[in-house]
Amino acid sequence: MSLAQTIPCSPVRLSALDWLALQSLVLWPHGVYLVERALDGSDDPLGLLALAALAVFVARQARELRLSPRLPWLSAAVVITLAANTAWVLGAPALAAGVIAALALAGALAAWWPAQRPLAPLVGLLLLALPLVASLQFYVGWPLRVFTAEASALVLQAFGVDALRTGAALQVSGRLLIVDAPCSGVQMAWLGYFGACASAAWQALPDAAFVRRLPLVGALVLAMNVLRNSVLVALEARPEGLSALAHQGIGLACLAALAVAVCALMQPTQMLRSHHVALVA
Repeated sequence: MSLAQTIPCSPVRLSALDWLALQSLVLWPHGVYLVERALDGSDDPLGLLALAALAVFVARQARELRLSPRLPWLSAAVVITLAANTAWVLGAPALAAGVIAALALAGALAAWWPAQRPLAPLVGLLLLALPLVASLQFYVGWPLRVFTAEASALVLQAFGVDALRTGAALQVSGRLLIVDAPCSGVQMAWLGYFGACASAAWQALPDAAFVRRLPLVGALVLAMNVLRNSVLVALEARPEGLSALAHQGIGLACLAALAVAVCALMQPTQMLRSHHVALVA
């Protein structure tokens, strides 16, 4: 009789959270880049807020995650992860490599995510976690400032105010008021889309409905930014001007109104119908 004994071995199975944690670890260069950009002052630290929200929603669904992944999505996640790290090693622009890394994590989420739960808002949060604000300000900030100035001039003219756009500035009652970078609406757009993703994920809005409503979020952001700028310009053009505290208060009030509008927009259709029935009754 042989003294050797056969030791049974069973394959190691990673849970969904284990896999997501492992993949995040593999993508560590992109995570380091994200945190560095958030803390060194080169970009607003808004991406950390998106990451925190994403972590909350994943933890909220932890018990419903699939026991076995969808292999096509998992395979795609592995390939895209390799592509993201290869882009990093080859010196591709860090933001471009970060977008690929975000798509890799999105593929992993799709592999493990329960079929009945919406996924698109979480993909949106992954993309919003990237340091986008400074880059968007650089590439589209000027056109947005010009658009805001022109639209604000039209609004003010409709109310009888002598306003004329000059570049990205407004000539109002003999005073030149500049529409500066913070008034371009880039930060407001980030916050609007963050609110849309967070609200849709919280209310379990179906993916198709979420995607259809995203253009309306952009329209709300543009309208609210024009309204904010028009009010500020009208008040700044007065002989007494406008205090810094009042300026900040108006900006916060417009952000709050935008948040309420976006959350209402992202309500599931059946919830809107129930509210309508309650109001009619």
